[in-house]
Amino acid sequence: MRKTKAVVLHKNGDADQMIWEEINLPDPDHGQVLLKHEFVGFNMIDVYHRSGIYPTPSKPCFLGTEASGIIEQVGPGVKNLNIGDRVAYAGSSSGLGSYSYSRLMNADDLIIIPDWMRSEVAAAILTKGRTVEYLFNRTYKLQKGDRLLFNAAAGGVGQIAGQWAAFIGATAIGIVGNMDKEKFARNSGYKHVFNMQDHDIVKEVMAITEGAGVDVVYDSIGKTTWDISLSVVKKLGLVVSFGSASGNPPLYDVAKDGVKNSAYIHRATMVNYMTSPEIGKKSAESVFEMIKNGSINLNLNMDYHLDDIVTVHQDAEARKTIGQIVMKV
Repeated sequence: MRKTKAVVLHKNGDADQMIWEEINLPDPDHGQVLLKHEFVGFNMIDVYHRSGIYPTPSKPCFLGTEASGIIEQVGPGVKNLNIGDRVAYAGSSSGLGSYSYSRLMNADDLIIIPDWMRSEVAAAILTKGRTVEYLFNRTYKLQKGDRLLFNAAAGGVGQIAGQWAAFIGATAIGIVGNMDKEKFARNSGYKHVFNMQDHDIVKEVMAITEGAGVDVVYDSIGKTTWDISLSVVKKLGLVVSFGSASGNPPLYDVAKDGVKNSAYIHRATMVNYMTSPEIGKKSAESVFEMIKNGSINLNLNMDYHLDDIVTVHQDAEARKTIGQIVMKV
């Protein structure tokens, strides 16, 4: 038995509902390891868990879905992992709990970090990179010549998506929250970038596509961008909702909204795509290869320590952050 510190959520609400507490960690059980965190990744899904948009286990509960660290203790029945190994995880069956100094993990949820990869990169890439992998490979098989619109193009997922789309040869249109974020999207492979403050997004996109609309829209913002997403997709195109940064999208009126272009609507979430350790690891391998060959370069935001987690949530909700946030432990 050892002690560690972890963020505990007693009730849903604002960022200040996250409380640091000292907790006890037992020795690893069968199939488990004790992991000492080095870096913890932040994702908007953490905000959804904290605020109550996404369900969590019964309160009090832990928070956080992604991190990298070093194995300190190995439980019985664990194969292919050893004390001292560098590993990472994201969105695992071990549940929430990356907002902590140490934690117990199911060995099957862990991915060994390649020797060439830094631990802070591993902590940043598994959720965001694998999100882009399934969005572009499985939700919609993005191909050369396709035209797509991606909301929050300057965010952690958006910057990866722009580079991945450029690698494929698709034409990516990026939407950002303000003018200051435009340059980050432009440097991430987007051919066209528009900010929400002083552009008529629908008019601009329809002009680019000669009135046809884009093949696919990826929307992680929700409430404030949903009408735009429905308006710029082509007839029989696909609109993918994979987040709700501004709140849930409005209810879809099949008769009113559907008649515009008969678009397909899909709600994508990682839990329905990473349904086994094998699938999760295969997805990670695809992301790692994109990083290794230089097709994806991360824009790590390392301005925060894990102890700053309340500020991180507040800044992210205010759309002040840029790039992939990684907190040192």
